[in-house]
Amino acid sequence: MKNKQKRFYFIILLILCVASAIFFVLKALEEKIVFFYSPTELLEKQINSGQLIRVGGLVLNKSINYDKEGLLVNFIITDTKNNLKVNYEGILPDLFREGQGVVAEGTIDKTKKIFYAKSVLAKHDENYMPPEVKKIIDN
Repeated sequence: MKNKQKRFYFIILLILCVASAIFFVLKALEEKIVFFYSPTELLEKQINSGQLIRVGGLVLNKSINYDKEGLLVNFIITDTKNNLKVNYEGILPDLFREGQGVVAEGTIDKTKKIFYAKSVLAKHDENYMPPEVKKIIDN
């Protein structure tokens, strides 16, 4: 009986240790688990300058401006509540266009309300919209 009791306590202790380790890992990654923020969430959230984040929404109609060489692009993304100006230097995806759902990764200057994107991703299918974007647009 003594060995069974020791083994039982060991298993309980092991389960508690694993559960607490999982809890602390998930708690530490809580902010990083979010795939992207909407423009409204991003403007309301306390973000440190220089922190790499993702923002997603729809490209506002008639908001895309290219420089003369075509590598510097300014556009506005919206979640139908707030707009956010995005600056991006590089080659855009082929599917990038007005009214298109996009996710941009980069940093924000909250005082100017400008997002400096390091990469831009466009949705891949006409009929597909990520549930997060659909939820944001429908609200």
